[in-house]
Amino acid sequence: QEELDMLTYPVESIRNFSIIAHVDHGKSTLADRLLEITGTISKTDRNKQVLDKLQVERERGITVKAQSASLFYSHEGMNYLLNLIDTPGHVDFSYEVSRSLSACQGVILVVDANEGIQAQTVANFYLAFEAQLSIIPVINKIDLKNADPERVEKQIEKLFDIPTDECIRISAKQGTNVEKVLQKVIEKIPPPQCSTADPLKALVFDSTFDHYRGVIANIALFGGEIAKGHKIVSAHTKKRYEVNEVGILTPNEQPTHKLYAGQVGYLIAGMKEVTEAQIGDTLFLYKQPVEPLPGFKSAKPMVFAGMYPVDQTEYNNLKSALERLTLNDSSVTVHRDSSLALGAGWRLGFLGLLHMEVFNQRLEQEYNMSVILTAPTVPYKATLSSAKLIKEYGKDQITIINPAQFPDKLSVSEYLEPTVLGTIVTPHEYIGKIITLCQDRRAVQKDMLYIDENRVMLKYLFPLNEIVVDFYDALKSLSSGYASFDYEDAGYQSADLIKMDILLNGNPVEELATIIHNDKAYAAGKLLCERLKETIPRQLFEIAIQAAIGKKIIARETLKAYRKNVVAKCYGGDITRRMKLLKRQAEGKRLMRKIGNVEVPRDAFIRVLKRDTDK
Repeated sequence: QEELDMLTYPVESIRNFSIIAHVDHGKSTLADRLLEITGTISKTDRNKQVLDKLQVERERGITVKAQSASLFYSHEGMNYLLNLIDTPGHVDFSYEVSRSLSACQGVILVVDANEGIQAQTVANFYLAFEAQLSIIPVINKIDLKNADPERVEKQIEKLFDIPTDECIRISAKQGTNVEKVLQKVIEKIPPPQCSTADPLKALVFDSTFDHYRGVIANIALFGGEIAKGHKIVSAHTKKRYEVNEVGILTPNEQPTHKLYAGQVGYLIAGMKEVTEAQIGDTLFLYKQPVEPLPGFKSAKPMVFAGMYPVDQTEYNNLKSALERLTLNDSSVTVHRDSSLALGAGWRLGFLGLLHMEVFNQRLEQEYNMSVILTAPTVPYKATLSSAKLIKEYGKDQITIINPAQFPDKLSVSEYLEPTVLGTIVTPHEYIGKIITLCQDRRAVQKDMLYIDENRVMLKYLFPLNEIVVDFYDALKSLSSGYASFDYEDAGYQSADLIKMDILLNGNPVEELATIIHNDKAYAAGKLLCERLKETIPRQLFEIAIQAAIGKKIIARETLKAYRKNVVAKCYGGDITRRMKLLKRQAEGKRLMRKIGNVEVPRDAFIRVLKRDTDK
């Protein structure tokens, strides 16, 4: 490949934009068409979601990682360089979207002509609006027979104040009208505000790990130029590197001589350690320090789960796999953790359940690691009242990730649980069912707005632990799949929380303790006891499985003992003979129960702690 000369594209002819939309509204398909029109990839029938490179994305048909590509396009005799970033649509990956927007000056907002505006469309619109980017509304899938673009245009005008004549109607699958989108991008989106005369200033907005070349950082240049052989410094780690290669992504890497201000590309600079390419970091030339760019807020994990190797000998392999994967997915937080039953492992923080599943799937596919994931929990807080504990922790409010660290009620003035502000967009015939569902989940209604005559937007304040496991599935099944759901963090609120212990013959089992809301304790305790009864193997003595809150027992199941038929040899004879044999057996069992202890086998733990998908 001959190296491109990027100097032919000055700042005025560069446009950086990304495509945002709800799940399945056709972002990646539109990206395919744009790549084809500009000749970046050849036109074939095989071009389906070219930018979704990961196996997970191919299998599930969703975008997980934001991918960027550079397109060359000539319009009215001028050559333009367009940098396109295709973003994910799920609520769990909105962090990817907000990061991608930092390297852009405008966005294409895609809305499905059939579905209309969904919850994610609203959330992503506000992300772009707050970043003060110019927005081009595009109505996709007009080739479907149920498509109703007029209705969608009215919705866009009502919710976003964008006049209807600005909407472009396209069909990304058939390629109808897609050229018009590119022309609109050039007319409406401003070029980046920077100059090659300034000192080098580059923002790292994504990074991946390559086994042979180390860390590959995706960068957006906000000033200056960068070339092979330059000495650069990272503002975050203060380490010096020499640039080995720079280039642009036309989805695949294409090396160039230099990159100039306003352009988006990749850089390989011999970063060996996984922790070195921090996302949101600023790079500058050695001895020419600049003011670092405002980085990204670190993502706030919403769901925590324990991750343990299936076999403890795999611990080190899993550790290196985790490090490499967290480089590629910087929104996962990792803390060391260990449990009596499952050995050494980690407590990982994710942005949501789908994020957790995708992460687990990527571990299996890309690194061949099979792991045990425990049931997801959310981070609680406790405001301490006892002076002794405040002195011990050094602060009066502590975050509880693990139920084992849950402080006693006597030493706490209040417990706090995380809440989220949820937006539900649904056809109006399902409102009744959805409101009932939300009330069951302890949610408080904040707002209700009719988008048009048959679409409603509901806003609710949810406790996070109520929606974390199966709320989304319940919502989809109630509304025949029509309702869409999106949430954002809404801080903490005080709650009546308790710690529920599981006792086997009176001895607490540490791994099975859970933190739960007082109203839901009975039901959850009963369910756990029933599940344990099925999974613990029977012994020669009776086992009492109990759920307890403090000293109070709230649920109990009894696992009967194996017993030999001691009266088999009696036929006929007096009843007292039978009674004597049974009494002796009962005494033996009582003695055995005193000295016998219950070992819970590991697979029983895994079965109880794993997320119950079958209930």
